[in-house]
Amino acid sequence: MSGAVVTGAARGLGFEIAKVLAARGLTVHLTDVDADGVAAAAAQIGGSAYASTLDVRDFEACRAVATATVQRTGELVVWVNNAGVLFTGNAWDHDDAARRLMMDVNATGTINGTLAALEPMRAAGRGHLVNVVSMAGIVAAPLEAVYGASKHAAIGFSLGTLNDLRLSGEKGIDISCLCPDGIWTPMLHDRIEDPDAASSFVGTLLLPEQVAARVGTLIDRPRPVTTMPAYRGAVARFGDLFPRVMLRLVPRVHADGRRKQRKIARKIAKGTWPPKRS
Repeated sequence: MSGAVVTGAARGLGFEIAKVLAARGLTVHLTDVDADGVAAAAAQIGGSAYASTLDVRDFEACRAVATATVQRTGELVVWVNNAGVLFTGNAWDHDDAARRLMMDVNATGTINGTLAALEPMRAAGRGHLVNVVSMAGIVAAPLEAVYGASKHAAIGFSLGTLNDLRLSGEKGIDISCLCPDGIWTPMLHDRIEDPDAASSFVGTLLLPEQVAARVGTLIDRPRPVTTMPAYRGAVARFGDLFPRVMLRLVPRVHADGRRKQRKIARKIAKGTWPPKRS
């Protein structure tokens, strides 16, 4: 057997990723801070999938999950750092608890999971980490400054660690950063009327199944950074290269996000969102 770990797997994108990995024949260890939710998710997937409670802010807990996965399956070949939290609004309006939670889960959680997984992977000489970042890790999004900072930290650590692996001669271990546009998961379900969340609706609003499928393709063909959709990555990088231009465009970007929020709200009212997938 070969084992995989997915963090934040009780629902949404993490659950869909776990389903994709299980369909590929991996024994998937679903983890989440929600003990009941993640147990139900593993039961729904069935087969060899199983669950445990994990707070990614705790490095020793991440190490224990990696060890337990190896003991149960024989090897840890995939670890997906998916757990994340989002608070929107002006940077100065967040309280210390909100700032700390975003940085601890999104950045430190990714670091903890990556380092915990690397211990058995380096011992075995193979493995693949997929770190779910965000388009906010490519460019600074308005009204998501702290969230964006946590995601910039996550991608910087991921790519730096990949450089370290190659410099040390480790060629059998890959780290892939997946940077999608906004995803229709519980993180956004209650933000459809929130003007501070407009940045998450700019561009293409993705379904979790679409993003999970891309994780599957990354397992086959690792890439250091994948933006989804690709054209949005190019737009985001342009904004990062020319910040003064982006400053002038911020009001338009925010207005476009609000327009798309209202469009999705109308579709929800009509029962046409999210679209049915066969």
